[in-house]
Amino acid sequence: MNIAALLGFLGANGFIIIAMNSAAGIGAYVDVPSVQIVFGGTALAVMYRSTMGDFIAFWGSIAKIFMPGLPKKEEMITRMSELAALARKDGMMALEGQEATDKFFSKGMQLLVDGADEKKLTAMLKIEIEAMKIRHQAIIGVHGAWVDIAPAMGMIGTLVGLVAMLGGMDDPKSIGPAMAVALLTTLYGAYIANVIFMPMATVLKTNDQYETEYRELVLIGLQAIARGDSPRNMLDVMVSYMPPKAQEALLEGA
Repeated sequence: MNIAALLGFLGANGFIIIAMNSAAGIGAYVDVPSVQIVFGGTALAVMYRSTMGDFIAFWGSIAKIFMPGLPKKEEMITRMSELAALARKDGMMALEGQEATDKFFSKGMQLLVDGADEKKLTAMLKIEIEAMKIRHQAIIGVHGAWVDIAPAMGMIGTLVGLVAMLGGMDDPKSIGPAMAVALLTTLYGAYIANVIFMPMATVLKTNDQYETEYRELVLIGLQAIARGDSPRNMLDVMVSYMPPKAQEALLEGA
């Protein structure tokens, strides 16, 4: 679980709600026409510029903000070292049925079992990495669309409210509701963009970078196994991509 994302999300929203309640009460900040314009209008505009598949996958990606389920590099490097020693001792067929830390690792290992050389292994896994990055960028793009469109919808709502207010200047009772629409739509747009979806998009970009680095590190290890490098040499190369403390822990456990 991404504790920082969860605490940040709850904390940011909590402080805003407390401030609203202290200022004028939560009810003063709820306006149905404003919700329709900003939330409904933004959702449909985002759908309009996305594919249906990406739009549906976007909702599922929100859970990954808080529970990304990313594999750990340290565990993968340790397991890679064990499998490298096994392959060097008993051959590639010894890797058949061995457990790996994730599906990408397992697929690469199966390619070695099936007789793929280093060139074929690299080509196949590079395709996997690029395909993953394309999928991630599509979902990140949907989050970015919420960031771009929500403030614009807020401005549209503000103009709608101002038109209604100016058109009803002869009726003082209509000015308040029209002004509420004008102001609250701007608030909603800024809230959606800056408190909800901009941080989410940033987290997904960070996760994408991590997973790309992880898979490239898996590829480095599998390439070493395909070449028949010694497990120690392979470990030294892979560990060099890790932070100093992690390097020490991995080398001590080797």
